[in-house]
Amino acid sequence: MKEFTYCITDAEGIHARPAGELVKKAKEFTASISIIKDGKKADAKKVFGLMGLGVKQGMEITIQIEGEDEEAAAVAIETFLKENL
Repeated sequence: MKEFTYCITDAEGIHARPAGELVKKAKEFTASISIIKDGKKADAKKVFGLMGLGVKQGMEITIQIEGEDEEAAAVAIETFLKENL
């Protein structure tokens, strides 16, 4: 399992547009990808789960990735976060 943390820099936090894009990116991989904030866990492949976390600017999230393509998924998701959130 791969795990890393990321601090959200986007002024709007994880809102509809980037959440949708993150779901698209996550669905490119077979590995399970979870976003965790304050003990609440959401499937990164489900937009309503991500929105339900209520992640705002300055908050830290933990990303857990587990599966056969976890290495590639970790790189892609981390790159996405840095470029979009």
